[in-house]
Amino acid sequence: MSDDDLFGAEHVRVYRETGGERGYHWRGTTILLLTTTGRRSGEPRTTPLIHRVDDGRWVIVASKGGTPEHPAWFLNLEADPEATIQVQAEEIPVRMSVAEGEERSRLWRLMAEVWPDYDAYQERTEREIPIVLLERR
Repeated sequence: MSDDDLFGAEHVRVYRETGGERGYHWRGTTILLLTTTGRRSGEPRTTPLIHRVDDGRWVIVASKGGTPEHPAWFLNLEADPEATIQVQAEEIPVRMSVAEGEERSRLWRLMAEVWPDYDAYQERTEREIPIVLLERR
């Protein structure tokens, strides 16, 4: 299986087992693992997400492929903004915020450069897809 075929739980497993040597580079982008606390279960939930770094913050997009509802990981962060990310072999405690206004527009363009499908996802939904900033705590 090539790294480009990794998806979901398998992506998380391979990424963790290899310290990001496999799974960090994916389909021309870079991936981090975001671990949130489930808002109902209280259990840790880990999701592989495309990211870029901007001004020392990790930038991720709550697109869920342009579905009408936000992804579960975003709802978990709204309930508890403290989380952990794994970037390659490093685990980093972070706090989330949501970009707004001109900063959101600038970061949207930055993210769409590496994953042009984000523009199509936004066209599919009436919700404004959140741009999430993760800062080291």
